[in-house]
Amino acid sequence: MYETIRIDRDQRGVAHLWLARAQKHNAMSGQMIEELSEATKALARDDSIRVVVLGGLGKSFCAGGDLRWMQAQMTASREERRVEARKLANLLFLLNTLPKPLIGRISGNAFGGGIGLISVCDVAIGVERAKFGLTEVKLGLIPATISPYVLARMGESKARRVFMSARLFDSDEAVKLDLLARTVAPEDMDAAIEAEVAPYLKAAPKAVAAAKALCRALGPEIAPRIIDETIERLVQTWEGEEAREGIAAFFDGRSPRWQD
Repeated sequence: MYETIRIDRDQRGVAHLWLARAQKHNAMSGQMIEELSEATKALARDDSIRVVVLGGLGKSFCAGGDLRWMQAQMTASREERRVEARKLANLLFLLNTLPKPLIGRISGNAFGGGIGLISVCDVAIGVERAKFGLTEVKLGLIPATISPYVLARMGESKARRVFMSARLFDSDEAVKLDLLARTVAPEDMDAAIEAEVAPYLKAAPKAVAAAKALCRALGPEIAPRIIDETIERLVQTWEGEEAREGIAAFFDGRSPRWQD
């Protein structure tokens, strides 16, 4: 059914939603974004599913947005760019409001949009020695559509440490930034995820969903107007000279001019 993701279900009602572009470090293409959105809607409607675990197959959790997908935006019309930006914004909204517990299984590196995916999880467990970074500005872009969720997760003061420098940080710092709840050795990941899943299987599913919705209602506002603002800012950035230079430099195998 899906080409870029995979869903595994068990008899307890636990669904594992896998990013499945391991050869591309699970970079999010337009197709993956659409498939993740479709799968998230289906899982939300499925009363047999009690918990969703979001993970990535292969060495990486998610390398962010697929650069070929970003490159295509350089020649797209403004409306086409807006449509593509909204697809990612809608995916993040769907995951953030999923009426099931969403547990992040972060068993490898995460950059750019991958940080956004972690930020919409209710709890995320990371593997030791993984690397993280909001790397968009290296390409002349900004972490736009993921920004409401990153800010909600870290808080502004912590987010500003990493939001616009593109520097990489390790899993220990990711815990201090509140991106991850904790880190474990690779061989302990299964047990750590099971420890997060188990309590939900003893809780009333509708009460869990209502409690999550309450938490979201009382937390930082992520309203349609805010999402629209992030989309417009991303579209404007895609149209800028720095984005064209940054993405061209990547595919040319050279440094962008601001690194000279």
